[in-house]
Amino acid sequence: MTQQRLATIDMVNDCDGFPDLETNPRGYADQLSRLYTLVWEDDQGAFPIGYLPITVLDALRKTPASIRGRLDINPTARTAALWQNLKSYEERTKQAAQLTSYWRKNQTFRLLRGWRNEMWPVYGRNGELLMSIERAAMGLFGTTRYGVHMTAYLRRKDNTSVYDFRIWVPKRSSNKSTYPGMLDNTVAGGLMTHEDPFECIIREADEEASLPEDVMRRSAVETGTVTYIFITDERSGGEPGYIYPECQWVYDLELPSDGSVVPKPKDGEVESFSLHTVEEIQEQLAQGLWKPNCAMVMLDFLARHGVYTPENEPYYDQICARAHRFIPFPGPHWDYQHPDTRC
Repeated sequence: MTQQRLATIDMVNDCDGFPDLETNPRGYADQLSRLYTLVWEDDQGAFPIGYLPITVLDALRKTPASIRGRLDINPTARTAALWQNLKSYEERTKQAAQLTSYWRKNQTFRLLRGWRNEMWPVYGRNGELLMSIERAAMGLFGTTRYGVHMTAYLRRKDNTSVYDFRIWVPKRSSNKSTYPGMLDNTVAGGLMTHEDPFECIIREADEEASLPEDVMRRSAVETGTVTYIFITDERSGGEPGYIYPECQWVYDLELPSDGSVVPKPKDGEVESFSLHTVEEIQEQLAQGLWKPNCAMVMLDFLARHGVYTPENEPYYDQICARAHRFIPFPGPHWDYQHPDTRC
């Protein structure tokens, strides 16, 4: 059976799968019926910080209070709050670690098999850190996740493409717990608590692609952020249906056209790198070979570089709007000032 080819709007929907209230109110209501909103209360009142699937709420109810900590549930409003009695970032982070470690030990969620020993931030209304949570457990709480993605390319003009650049595309290791063997952006990684996005992309470029620090500091260009709300499926390395609001800081890296700097696998995250024309990448995308959020970043790249335009791409406006979706939970993405390079 021939696999159906994906249009650009299919790729957008695959990544930004959480229904929008204004454009799809029925779908939005249906999605919320399977969730509770995780809230935090400060002196201005309660505000949302994440989405809790019912399965996670049930697990919270079943976990001993001595392990779980304080849990406040409002069935009428369909909200839940954790650890409101704890006054400091350190206390809340410790409580979150105790809970998620208990679930990991008891194999409560398949998602926790991908435990990374990396701490990711959860922010309050004014950008303050509320707590940090183990990376693998963030999806259980539906809080905003942050990362960095970079596309490396070089200039080349010949008769193999109508475009004058070629893009380095990695193939993910077949041993990865998430999206094994799929295609990815040249460099990508998660942003840990207190980590600066540019320093993170430099670190990841070395670890994943053996790209020299001096090249990165001299030539990597921040182009803005890509934001969306993803709903996990079986490829994500855990149970389907978790909500991933994500903000990716995006970078372009033009490498020397003489090929003197080439990305090479280093830490085992990537199986190989290959240089592709735009047309080849468009075919890969249409075949569904790209990891969903990396496909979204690539669509943004192609729009910014004039491959997709309002004249030649019927879904151009949707690509640009939904690659920069508003995320309703607070964090540094709220105050971020985009460069003029985004589509």
